Amino acid sequence: MIHWIKNNKVLFLIIITIIMLFVNLGILQTNIMEARNIISAREMVNQGNWIFTTLNGLPRYEKPPLPTWITAFFGSVFGFENFFWLRIPVVLVTLLLVYSFYKIAIQLDLSKEQIVNSSLILITSFYVFFAGRDNNWDMYTHSFMLVSIFFLLKEFQSKKFNFLNFTVAFFFLGCSIMSKGPVSLYALFLPFLLAYFCVYTNRLKHNISITVLVLIAGCIVGFAWILYVRYFDAEHFLAASKKEMNSWQNHNTRPFYYYWSFFTQSGLWTIPALVSLIYPYLKNKVSNKKAYKFVWLWTIFSVVLLSLIPEKKSRYLLPVLIPLALNTSFYIEYLRLEFKNLNSKTEKSITNIIFGLYGIIAFAISIGVFIYTKNEFANYAILTIPFSIITFFLGLLIIKGLKTKSFDQIFYSSILLMSTFVIFGFPLSKVTFSEKYYSSTSSIKKLEKKYNIKTYETDGFIPEIVLDYGQPIPTLSENGNVSLPKASQFGLLANKNDSVFISKNLNKYSIKKIGEVNLNHSLKEQKNYNDRIQKDYFLVQLK
Repeated sequence: MIHWIKNNKVLFLIIITIIMLFVNLGILQTNIMEARNIISAREMVNQGNWIFTTLNGLPRYEKPPLPTWITAFFGSVFGFENFFWLRIPVVLVTLLLVYSFYKIAIQLDLSKEQIVNSSLILITSFYVFFAGRDNNWDMYTHSFMLVSIFFLLKEFQSKKFNFLNFTVAFFFLGCSIMSKGPVSLYALFLPFLLAYFCVYTNRLKHNISITVLVLIAGCIVGFAWILYVRYFDAEHFLAASKKEMNSWQNHNTRPFYYYWSFFTQSGLWTIPALVSLIYPYLKNKVSNKKAYKFVWLWTIFSVVLLSLIPEKKSRYLLPVLIPLALNTSFYIEYLRLEFKNLNSKTEKSITNIIFGLYGIIAFAISIGVFIYTKNEFANYAILTIPFSIITFFLGLLIIKGLKTKSFDQIFYSSILLMSTFVIFGFPLSKVTFSEKYYSSTSSIKKLEKKYNIKTYETDGFIPEIVLDYGQPIPTLSENGNVSLPKASQFGLLANKNDSVFISKNLNKYSIKKIGEVNLNHSLKEQKNYNDRIQKDYFLVQLK
């Protein structure tokens, strides 16, 4: 098997990429960010809100619309109920990310083995493939920006001006801005420029001039929608801008050093990534010192710039993982070439610990999966048994590779371990599912018919509930202005956090609980139980 992989590296990369992105795509539950994108896409199709985008019937200008337009197209063709098809758009742009990454590695004059291996590291990095299966805005903006970077890099390295390189570079830069504003411009593009101009100083004036032109043209494309909405719906746009700015400054604020465990987001490659960041150790061991210095600086600049922003979330580290995958590949390439000839006892010990740990993890999974499924083994045996056998076999291959000093065997077995987890591990997540508390919005639709009422929420809405409901759920309060229905009775979704709002604004009504919505597929004592997606349903009547 390993021999076949070594002779068919590009095909192996394609197969692994397909597995990491397409297999079991519709299994995982949606989250708040994905739900927002799909709701806006659905309202584009159902209500025609293609320019003046909405979320739950209200203006939604915090995020530009390109990912939502793409999702709306797929939703209009395949419907808005099947998450597999609704996630295909983000899978396709992730394929674009991997392809652009692969082409950038070629431009850096790396060996064919390192080019393929760096791409394998990228697609098996935890948050990269996770974001590539979750239809929110992050992957779109960074994928489009990486395309822009690739064509700009081609232009930097060409002997004369190429109009196609210039056009594609500014167009996809514009697409990136149209996906999530200037986020990727700051977190991926700017660090790339800083690193490149620090390392590659030839034709500096020409390259800076081309960069300025690409930025100007790209910003014209990218900010066109923002300027249009700002002009024709200034009130809602300014309110959205104020809300977004307030979030960046005051929401989820973390200390400067919060991101300095960024390499852990690469999952399987955490320790190799950390070693690759030790520049003094690796700089004289790599064959292409300039390229290594460039991607190392690109990674560091990206982390530093993100650290300057008060609001910090782990998912914001996605742009860092792109150059980090390239950076990690230099350490992997060094081991591929020198694994049999390591002279230092320290190096031998470190590599044995790192990859021996992978073997131990494989053995632990092969045993642990039976413990995990013990109460549901009969229902999941078709997944549990092959999962255990394959992971045990891969663990043996990794340990054998350490003994025979075959680094290719260790590396590719580790990649297969990750893809095996996606194939068998993702479906096994349903073992912990429980329908004890689950109650979809179909239950309140029956109550609407029974009592002839319309459903409202208080002063906020839960995107996952609105998505499940299938249409907007109006709120009683918008921007602090309370507007009660004229009907003598109506339905209200609320929870204990809404008690102050209810006592203040609904004291002229009698309130009776008649049902509930609970989208949790887990028990209340489980860690993944989410109170946010559970609400009681009340019949509200004038006294």
